[in-house]
Parts: sequence; structure tokens; C-alpha cells
Amino acid sequence: MMKACDLPDLIPLFPLPGALLLPRGRLPLHIFEPRYLQMVEDCLKTPHRLIGMIQPCKGRDGTAKLNAIGCAGRLTGFSETEDGRYMITLSGISRFRLLREQEGFCPYLRAEVGWSDFERDLGRAEHDPGFDRDGFLELLARFFHSQGLDTDWETLKEAEDELLINSLSMLLPLEPEDKQALLEAPSLTTRRETLVTLLEFHLHGGCEEREQ
Repeated sequence: MMKACDLPDLIPLFPLPGALLLPRGRLPLHIFEPRYLQMVEDCLKTPHRLIGMIQPCKGRDGTAKLNAIGCAGRLTGFSETEDGRYMITLSGISRFRLLREQEGFCPYLRAEVGWSDFERDLGRAEHDPGFDRDGFLELLARFFHSQGLDTDWETLKEAEDELLINSLSMLLPLEPEDKQALLEAPSLTTRRETLVTLLEFHLHGGCEEREQ
């Protein structure tokens, strides 16, 4: 387990819309762009092996920018295909706040980041004391039916609170802004409440309303 003193001030960034990594979660990634192949190679040479996942967004003036909060993952899985692509796995360590992007000749983004707002990310798995699992799974079943999805329900019933809520937050087909809201939730309880709100919104035709 990494400690706060192990976290660097400067990390590489991988901006990817809709890709959500949470502390203690696992995110598989397929790397093929030359700049990100270089990022992975450079990351493997560092003692911390951290890559910051962050979502792009649009500013009020319509210009592209990055969200203020992302999540750093430690590169814990790595394999190379015959044609030179990388298959990697990031294990979520801690969220971070973007302070400033680093200028220079590096082909990929790097940024100075702050970790102090997310000290609980480095601790033990969280629990959700008010979690109504039966009610939540009933809502989830209706959402899955509406999306034509299926899953291993027995595994979901037995999963620990954090593993269940965070895995669904990462994997469900939600909009990038929804994923960002789940990332920024200050606690597991807040994330579960946010996820419930999003599922109910989608079931009531929220997607169609947002597109109009």
C-alpha cells in the first residue's frame, strides 16, 4: 500500500473520455498511440509507476480543457502484442487535483498535482452503513433490462460494498459527466447515492432529454 509521502508531485496524464478509475479499482487499457506507448515505457522506469487518468471536458467558452480532478493508478499489469501495442492494467491509488500542466518537449501530457484533498483514498476499503442492497439491486436490474445487459447476479449479491459500487461506477455505460460526478463523490455513501440518482434518471428517459 502506497503512503502519502510516496506520491510524486508530477505525473503523466492520460486524458480519456468516459474512462473512470477509482481508488482500489482496476482499469484495463489498450495502448496504441505512439505518445502513450512512450508514456508507458517512461512510467515503467519510475519507482511509483503512476499514470493519472483524467477526463477531458469543455470550458464555458467551448474550448477543450481537462477536469480538475482525476485518479492515479499504479501500472500493475503489462503485456505487449506482436505488433507493438501494450495491454496494461492500472490499479487505482488515489484521486488528485490538477494544479498546472507541465510545459516541455514531452510527447504526452504531464502535470503537477495535489493529493491532500483525498487522504482517505490511501486507507482501507470504505463501507456504506445505509446501503439497501436489495433495493439497489432491484433498481440495477431494471437499468440492465432497459440497456439489454446481463451480469452475474450472485457475484453482485456477495460483493463487498465498495467493490460493488465502485465497479459499477467504472463499468456501467454512463456519460462522461456522470462518470466525473461519481469520481468526485467525497465518500462511498455519496457515490452510491449519486449512482442511484443517475440510474433513476436514465430509467425515466434522462438520456433522451439530455440529447434534445
